[in-house]
Formats: sequence, C-alpha cells, structure tokens
Amino acid sequence: MKLYINKNEKASGVSVSLDDMLLTKDLPTTAGSKMLDGYVSLFGADITDRLKDAGICVSGKANVGEFGIDLLGETSYFGACTDDKGALTLASAEIVKSGEVKAAITLDVNGAPRRCAALSGLTYVKPTYGTVSRYGTIPAACSGECVGVMAKNADDCADILSVIAGHDDKDGTSLPEEKCALLKKDAPTDEIKSVAVIKNIADTADDATKARLDAVKSALANAGITVTEIECDVMSAAKTAWSVLMCAELCNNVSRYDGVKYGHRAAEYKTIGELYTNSRTEAFGELAKTAILYGSEVLSDDNYMPVYDKSMRVRRVICEAFASIFEKFDAVLMPACQKTAYTEADVVENKYIAFDEALYTAPALITGLPAVISGGVQLMGKAFSDMALLSLAKIIEKEGK
Repeated sequence: MKLYINKNEKASGVSVSLDDMLLTKDLPTTAGSKMLDGYVSLFGADITDRLKDAGICVSGKANVGEFGIDLLGETSYFGACTDDKGALTLASAEIVKSGEVKAAITLDVNGAPRRCAALSGLTYVKPTYGTVSRYGTIPAACSGECVGVMAKNADDCADILSVIAGHDDKDGTSLPEEKCALLKKDAPTDEIKSVAVIKNIADTADDATKARLDAVKSALANAGITVTEIECDVMSAAKTAWSVLMCAELCNNVSRYDGVKYGHRAAEYKTIGELYTNSRTEAFGELAKTAILYGSEVLSDDNYMPVYDKSMRVRRVICEAFASIFEKFDAVLMPACQKTAYTEADVVENKYIAFDEALYTAPALITGLPAVISGGVQLMGKAFSDMALLSLAKIIEKEGK
C-alpha cells in the first residue's frame, strides 16, 4: 500500500499532504495515472504559495485514483489503499489518521474524498465553487471539481481552508475576494437553525448509514436545531447529469496527453496516429478509458443536444431545487455514500460503482454548493455557508464524544 507517491523529507512543523492531482514544482505529479508517471511541473498550484506564506509545509503527494473519478482510489497506477480492516480508503485519509499532518488537501472530482472522510470518521469540507483557486490542479471536470480539506476535526479544516481560500487572477473561475473572504475563520456567519433531510435519498442507504444519519439528527436536535424530512425527487437526477458532464469534460481535458510533448510515449509506433493510440492505450486505466469514450460519445453530433445539453439543463433544475429548499431551511442533510465500508470485491462486482455512488456526492459538485462531512454523513448549505456548516460539524463532533 503506497500512501505517498513522493514525500518531502524536509517537511517540519505544521504540515499538510497534497493529493497527487495538485501540481508542485519540487515533486512529481501523476494524477494516479501511468500517463503522467514522473511528470514534474514547471509551476505549482496557487494553494502551495498560500501554504508557504502561512508557514505550512507540504509533507508530500498522496496516492489518488486515476484522475480522481473512481470510488476510493482503487484505479491508481500505484495500487489501491486499504485500511487495517481491509476496506478501501484514500491515502489522504490514512495520512491524516496517522497524525503526521494537520490536514490533507484534495481535489474532489467525483466525491471520493467526501466518501472516504465519511467512511474514515474524519471531517471534510468541499468549499463553495470558485472560492479556492483551481490553478495548478490536473484538470478533469473543471465545472464542478473543487479543492477541499480533510482533517480530524472541524477546527483544523477551518484553519486550513482559511489559508487556501482567496481570489486568484490566474483562475478564470475564481470569485471576487469579498466572496472568498466569507470562508475565513473570523468571517461572520449566519446561524443554521433548520436542516432538511432528503428522505428519498436517505432511504437508499443501508441500515448502518441510516443509523449514522439518525445519530446526527439527534445531535442537531439536542442543540436546538430543527430537523425535518422532505421529499425531492429531482435530486436523484444529479447523479446521471454529473456523470455525463464529468465524462465529457474529462474527455476534453485528457486530449492533451498524446505522447508528444509530455506524458507516456509508446515505444512502438509508425505514424502519428499510432503514437497517439498506442500511448493512450498503454497509459490509461480501464475506468478512465470508459469515461473518455463515453464523454466523446455524448459530445458527438448525434448526442450533444439530447444528452450533453439536457444534462446542462438538469444542472439548472437541481440548482433551482436547492434554491427552493433553502427558502425554508438553512442546510440539507444526506448520506455521503450508501454503505459504511467498501472492498476491492465491491469494485470487481460493479466496476462502475463510483458512478452509482455519485447519487450522494453529485448534488454538491453539479451545483457548486459547499458540503461538509462529519459524523459519517454529509451536510450541504447555501453558497458561502462553509463556516456555518463547519459549526454544525463541531456540534456533531461534541455530541459524538
């Protein structure tokens, strides 16, 4: 089990690990793929400069699934990670649990970091889209992927999020500084007084996950927060819509990996076409190839309007559904995954399980809304309510002790 793809032996003091989806000038970045094995960038991610300015060291680059689209890192070219019980996990989670770092900074492309935090008993914050710079990340699904923070508790998440949040001129999706400043630890936040549980989503989880939901509902109720069950049938459509959009964007983003300028190059080829084909065939894993081919198909002339464009319309419907919910409630509670543990056998049985599990993680990605994992479940809120959600996480942590 390989936790670090590359480790910074000089790290000292307060440190964090970085997903191997985040570029660094001094350490290689692979995105968990043979295609980028040994690749060293000429520049680093914006967040690395912010960490350095705050006196925080990078302990190394954590192993990730290929381009971050899988269930729990199982598609990594460097091998899957498992915990002491043999369940699938992410390297970032194991590094955080060891106490070696204060937090892990990850790229949430298809929900894997949130899923893993829920399974590992850790806290995770996926910030409001555009408040943390994506400059210097390996692009996969640019319209939804977010740089997030995983830690043992909400306070540590808030500390690191305060450091990395901020406007970046180099990132075209970065929001103005006054919006990003709402994610700072000392920023004023609206109190969350009411939480909605999306019943039709919660009912799809297994009994152990439902028990976690019940425990969190009780903790919130004991703190004087009203918890109400609601139905929202359209929410389940986020899974399919995000899968379409993610694959389409991934297809475009990995087109740069052709074996010419950088990336894996096949040893045998006669024409430029063979170079492209052989290099990609050898370097991409099965799930990545599937996503690329599907993305190419939905962007074709025949499918663009009925599939891709329709998914964009569904994205708007999901955003409107959340807006309607937030007219009555301050936050939404739902599972982060269906079960409380997954093994490699689960992936063998259903190799597209990551796309099925997007039922729980896609809503936050497709809308750009913030999400926090605590107590093994997921809380979502209005845009820029990140710190308010972390305050709820503190209530859950206190109740769970």
